[in-house]
Amino acid sequence: RVRTLGSACARKGFTLQLTPRMVVKVTSICCIGAGYVGGPTMAMIALKCPHIKVTVVDISQPRIDAWNSDELPIYEPGLDDIVKQCRGKNLFFTTDVEGAIAESEMIFVSVNTPTKKTGLGKGKAADLTYWESAARTIAAVSKTNKIIVEKSTVPVRTAEAIEKVLQRNCNTSGVRFDILSNPEFLAEGTAMDDLTAPDRVLIGGKIEGQEGTDAVASLVEVYANWVPQERIITANLWSAELSKLAANAFLAQRISSINSMSALCEATGADVSQVAYALGKDSRIGPKFLNASVGFGGSCFQKDILNLAYICECHGLTEVADYWYSVVGMNDYQKNRFVKRVVSAMFNTIRNKKICMLGFAFKKDTGDTREAPAIDVGNGLIEDGARLAIYDPKVSDAQIAMDMGAGMSNITTYKSHIEALRDAHAVCVMTEWDEFKSYDWGEIYGVMQKPAFVFDGRLILDHDKLREIGFIVYALGKPIEPFLRSAEGN
Repeated sequence: RVRTLGSACARKGFTLQLTPRMVVKVTSICCIGAGYVGGPTMAMIALKCPHIKVTVVDISQPRIDAWNSDELPIYEPGLDDIVKQCRGKNLFFTTDVEGAIAESEMIFVSVNTPTKKTGLGKGKAADLTYWESAARTIAAVSKTNKIIVEKSTVPVRTAEAIEKVLQRNCNTSGVRFDILSNPEFLAEGTAMDDLTAPDRVLIGGKIEGQEGTDAVASLVEVYANWVPQERIITANLWSAELSKLAANAFLAQRISSINSMSALCEATGADVSQVAYALGKDSRIGPKFLNASVGFGGSCFQKDILNLAYICECHGLTEVADYWYSVVGMNDYQKNRFVKRVVSAMFNTIRNKKICMLGFAFKKDTGDTREAPAIDVGNGLIEDGARLAIYDPKVSDAQIAMDMGAGMSNITTYKSHIEALRDAHAVCVMTEWDEFKSYDWGEIYGVMQKPAFVFDGRLILDHDKLREIGFIVYALGKPIEPFLRSAEGN
């Protein structure tokens, strides 16, 4: 199996030493971190590898309690069924971090690596506090050799620093730690499908030496239970770590590129959807990630781009850093542009006007609100005096309150879309939930103030039909209708 893999990797420019000698047959896996990555990934491994005991640990008792309940702490289509099928058999959730580490041959670390808020690299560099803490715990507990797998998104050469922490904090002589990088490439909302049939599984290790090759082969054996061998790619540690940052940067760059075109389309009367369709038909470009929107969000894109740019700065690559910073700058511009469009279209005043925001999650089929465009857009509307009515089918009131902070004094959350829209002057579509497309927009028009505005920040509605009903419609990246141009003084 490994010889075949090595040959395939060599053709792709990766290297892999062959004939592993001491491949560990993994029977017990521990994952530190029960979040959006750790939980679903371990659930899939448990499902596909019934011979392996999988234990997910976290220091948060409420989070572990939720994983052991009928109401999981995260929403992901298909996850609930898999967890219920495996939990108590070979999938376990516990706060006994040390016990799980001690009995496992392989330890995945999937802790949060947020952007630093203070000190050197503030607002750019990754904060590895949780990662280092996990490493110290692993070192203190381990009595036998361990394979440590980086699942969190980390800066290039993090493994080198973590290895030093492990080696200098282990009290048992002779214990060996092999560090691998196995970045996740999951898209929230389709994570379980991505895990079931991944485009690729990337495993980085010290493949220049035999021990590193053996460690890589051990993780290859786990994934080979369901992933075709040709989709398992190996690389050296640093290439694997950088590949994750680069992947998210490239995806975000495509979104910012099409969003820049949306602004030009509005200025010229072009249609961004038609432009995107034409671009996507070019086989060199392809159609994915060419949907214009109010902006990208989620836990990874902005964080990883800022981290990538900061690494470039640290290596003296100022021009490269500036290029990637511009991707984030375009995303901020798009959100600000959307707010300005709302204000100017509504006669340049939204003070004390009720504006409904349909959707708060950063994308459909998830309850995740991290870096959601709705946060910045909502704050922008509140700054101009609006009263917000927010409805999202999966995001809790508590999460909205946490994200919006002091702005909650101008926000009311609703459990029903029609109540959120009642007496509203405008509706802003912030998340592309499928249910929004099936609403009775005639009924909605009847309960709203007139003129009734629709600002479609996700381009999911039938705009011609809305106009027939009587709505004034702004569709991002589409030709601006005369009513809006006259309201804006154009």
